[in-house]
Amino acid sequence: MAAKVADLGGPSVIIGTAAKWSMMSEGSWPWATVDEAYQMRSDALLRVAGRFEGALFVGDPGQLDPFSTVETERWVGLTWDSMQSAAAALLRHNPDLPVHRLPVSWRLPPSAAPVVAETFYPFTGFQAGTTLGERSLSFTRAGFRHGKIDAVLETAAATGWALHELPARHTLRTDAEAAAACAALARRLLERGAIAVPEREPGGAPVTPDRIAIGAAHRDQVAAIRAHLGEAESGVTVDTANRLQGREYDVTIVLHPLSGRRDATAFHLESGRLCVLTSRHRQACIVVARAGIAELLDAHPSAEPVHLNVPVKFPDGWEANQAVLARLSPNRVGR
Repeated sequence: MAAKVADLGGPSVIIGTAAKWSMMSEGSWPWATVDEAYQMRSDALLRVAGRFEGALFVGDPGQLDPFSTVETERWVGLTWDSMQSAAAALLRHNPDLPVHRLPVSWRLPPSAAPVVAETFYPFTGFQAGTTLGERSLSFTRAGFRHGKIDAVLETAAATGWALHELPARHTLRTDAEAAAACAALARRLLERGAIAVPEREPGGAPVTPDRIAIGAAHRDQVAAIRAHLGEAESGVTVDTANRLQGREYDVTIVLHPLSGRRDATAFHLESGRLCVLTSRHRQACIVVARAGIAELLDAHPSAEPVHLNVPVKFPDGWEANQAVLARLSPNRVGR
């Protein structure tokens, strides 16, 4: 590692953030690989594009779009709108560029790949790289026969999905009961000695804290979950969808973005946020949510403003949330 390219000694490959590359005043290279190109803003690409003769853009169009902390509506629809992703801007100005789609997911198991593909990638589907039975999740310690937390874990282990449903209620964003439920699920998963059997390890491996993630929409929700989790399980990753993007775990626990809300805002309905949260797992995903989300969606139909010269993105968040809820319904443990 070095602060300047000149100090690296001429390596074959140089790795750096877009912000770092943009601060360079000289030098050029034959090729660049731009990772997470759909999350990179187009203005960031403009600042570094002149350094490279050619580039390979790698990314996921179904996940979170670039974001800004300032209002950007005045540029919406313009060809120089900086809130376009780097990949979208590139294709908009060069429609004949070749696009290669990967047909297989090696992260998602067969229980999840069809759900995620049909919900978030309706025009560029994919399938799981493994088949049913190649992966499994089990426990070395028995649970309580009538314990709700244990029932949720066993449902997730058996089917790959579980919905831990709490009573319907409008709550503060930092819903203490929901945060405690997320922490309790992670703690119980460790107490019961979960064993994950991936396709390349037929003997199985313990699901250690670093192989568990808890995802939420907001940083204050993350802080509340961490407080309930305590120091004993500090190795469990707890973070927002934005920071979990690109990572993978054996088991993920998701606090649903619409849980306990009175309204369904564009932020909480964003399909990319739900896509990230429900597609980080290799074995199982558990969603924690208060009852009533379906009714909330019905009361807040999708009504995103339509802007000229902006391609319509499919699916919209309202449709994606309905589809995920329909898939989770048979795996609900609660009422």
